[in-house]
Amino acid sequence: MKTRVLVLGAGFGGLELSTMLSEGFGDGIEVTLIDKSDSFYFGFSKLDVMFGHAKPNAVRLPYKNFLKPGVRLLQETILLVDPIAKRVTTDRGAHEADFLVVALGADYDFAATPGMADATEFYTLAGATRLGEMLPSFTQGRVLIAVGGAPFKCPPAPSEAALMMHDYLTTRGIRSACETTLILPLETPVPPSPETSRALLTAFAERNINFVADRELKSIDTQRQVATIDDGREYPYDLFLGVPAIRAPKMLEESGMTENGYVPVSPKTLETRFPDVYAVGDCAKQGTPKAGVFAEGAARAVAAALIARLRNQQVPVTHKGTGSCYIEFGAGRIGRVDVDFFSNPDGPTGTYYEPSVALRVDKEHFGSSRRARWFGM
Repeated sequence: MKTRVLVLGAGFGGLELSTMLSEGFGDGIEVTLIDKSDSFYFGFSKLDVMFGHAKPNAVRLPYKNFLKPGVRLLQETILLVDPIAKRVTTDRGAHEADFLVVALGADYDFAATPGMADATEFYTLAGATRLGEMLPSFTQGRVLIAVGGAPFKCPPAPSEAALMMHDYLTTRGIRSACETTLILPLETPVPPSPETSRALLTAFAERNINFVADRELKSIDTQRQVATIDDGREYPYDLFLGVPAIRAPKMLEESGMTENGYVPVSPKTLETRFPDVYAVGDCAKQGTPKAGVFAEGAARAVAAALIARLRNQQVPVTHKGTGSCYIEFGAGRIGRVDVDFFSNPDGPTGTYYEPSVALRVDKEHFGSSRRARWFGM
């Protein structure tokens, strides 16, 4: 009888895990990958859509193109997870497995910030598309970028949005008529890498971008066009770019898998407290930022462990907590920071690579290599 592996969520983690299991066993394994969506897109593509560099349909990668031996991908909505029985109920039926891997990502918690549900945001593809449609008619005033709380997805993205907004307004000849403010719930833009943070702060200063550190957006009044932060200060705006708070999907909380909003795991093995149940990526408390590259790294570690277990080999511990983030600095230049969260007992470390046009090729390869690996495109 084939081993059954149930993978919940077809993001970076679910796609890479399923691909590795297929490479390891082909049709000798039964992997069921479940996602409620019909397509995947890279998080960084939302900035491209917002600023008119790409069309929404062009950045979608249809799941129908994810074709791997031993893997079936089902478009279903997960309603209930039973981690003890390793049983999942969806809107189409029930699924059971020998191993369960939860890679559902984090859901946006619009209700956590009063007014956010009615505000403009750029962290969903629909939100970025909406802002992209609004931008051409924006001619002057205050641009406000603010985050609803930490942790949040893709920590460098709000800084990238501020720098790309500067370029966009400059290209249109209206930068002098606009004021841009970025509010982050972090002391620095990229805490693990002081060098990266200094480079971003310098870039903000050179472009007259106001940076408000270590402050969280608490509410938005879309009628008055005013945002309030956690120290009571109010920021009027003419164009708002919001970053919603996040939390693990509610069905995981209802299943008893979460603590303080996320699924606790052993950081090195990604094992939950339930036997043969793993969790990776944004839904898990895995000791790394909420970003796709770290979900992918965790998924590789789980896949390596499962392959070894099924071959009766010694199980390796390969989750290193490392990843590279590309950062848009504007003017076609991209920087990179390589972050390591586990090696240094004193805390995370980061290695910074200065912005260049050459690094854009690296970023493009990051996307194209995964597009080819997962979707054959």
